[in-house]
Amino acid sequence: MSTPLISVVDDDASVRAATENLLKSRGYIAQIFASAEELLRSPQLDETSCVITDVQMSAMSGLELLAEMRTRGYDAPFIFITAFPNDRVRASALGAGAIGFLAKPFAGQALIECLDTALNAYYGRRDI
Repeated sequence: MSTPLISVVDDDASVRAATENLLKSRGYIAQIFASAEELLRSPQLDETSCVITDVQMSAMSGLELLAEMRTRGYDAPFIFITAFPNDRVRASALGAGAIGFLAKPFAGQALIECLDTALNAYYGRRDI
């Protein structure tokens, strides 16, 4: 398995930078995007091994991004992060197939544990 490419989508620049730094410190390749639309236009979209995305963003939400990627045939796992956690959104995210749902601010270790779970599930499916 090559080094996984992790796509981080958040409209908050400080969250993008902190998450990118965390992922790179753990040896992952991270690419960051300020919007869902930027990720969807990325030439590396099909190389993404996991998407970490904010739930609430200005144009397209994280849940809409997940739905759009599934419609386009991408099966990369999703981890949602949000500053406004509630049971309804959490249930929607997990029901749509998200691997994790973290409330901001979250511990870096919690994100890494979710990411490890997501990547193990993703690569486990691909080995079948």
